[in-house]
Amino acid sequence: MNSDLFFSSLQQGLILTLITYGVMIPFRLLNFSDLTAEGAYPFGGAISTSLLLANFNPFVSVLTSSLITGFIGIGTGLVYLKLRVNSLLAGIILSTMVYSVNLRIIGKSNITLFDSVSLFSTDDILNNISILFIVIFIIVVSIKLFLHTQFGLRLRAVGFNQDFAYRQGISITKYTILGLFIASAISGVAGSIIVQLQKYMDIGIGVGIVIHALAALMIGEAIIGNNTINRQILAPFIGATIYQQIQGIALSSGLPPSDLKFFTSMLVLIVIAMKEYGLTYRS
Repeated sequence: MNSDLFFSSLQQGLILTLITYGVMIPFRLLNFSDLTAEGAYPFGGAISTSLLLANFNPFVSVLTSSLITGFIGIGTGLVYLKLRVNSLLAGIILSTMVYSVNLRIIGKSNITLFDSVSLFSTDDILNNISILFIVIFIIVVSIKLFLHTQFGLRLRAVGFNQDFAYRQGISITKYTILGLFIASAISGVAGSIIVQLQKYMDIGIGVGIVIHALAALMIGEAIIGNNTINRQILAPFIGATIYQQIQGIALSSGLPPSDLKFFTSMLVLIVIAMKEYGLTYRS
């Protein structure tokens, strides 16, 4: 694999890292099976696109789209908790609804942003990677600090044992919704960043993104485990960067791009099989 493909894969891996954090929080910290990232990711991109076209500062567009996208997670939580809808189905419903909202926001299925100001340069991939590292560092540190606050400890308690949390007077509804809000907000950051990076917004950018994030998460956990908070926080970063390099190697070896989804699904099954037979990290 040549250096250009390596850096390109690293760049894509860092973006996938953000989405993987958006998947890790509900799946691991809340024990909540969730597909909301499939809708939150393109929703963040659509909001950021509309703001950039309105000449908003690119940094402001990232923050704004992140906060607004967080409400999709709230919606998923309310549908699950108040309407008693299965968590996976609740995420699918919200993601399906958001698809139409995205079309309303950007007005068409795809749009270019070549004339808009962006956080990223089109010809300096090392600079882009540096910015992505800074964004991920800020998010990782924020997650770690949050999880050691009273709010974070209560959120972890809800994910670990809801009955115990309830007996301790912790609101299951409040902390489930808080966790889903944070997860969707991070997915919104990823969506905002990808449209600024590629200067292009397509309505279908979120299709299948959850399976990629889950593959990355499982690879990371297979390598370093998830039995501590530090390992849970590092696993998405390690898994996403390695996963994207594996895809880069596969493509450089002649794998047709049309076969990537099959390759991804097979990779997930392989990691599951390795975990089942004790071939992954064990403390």
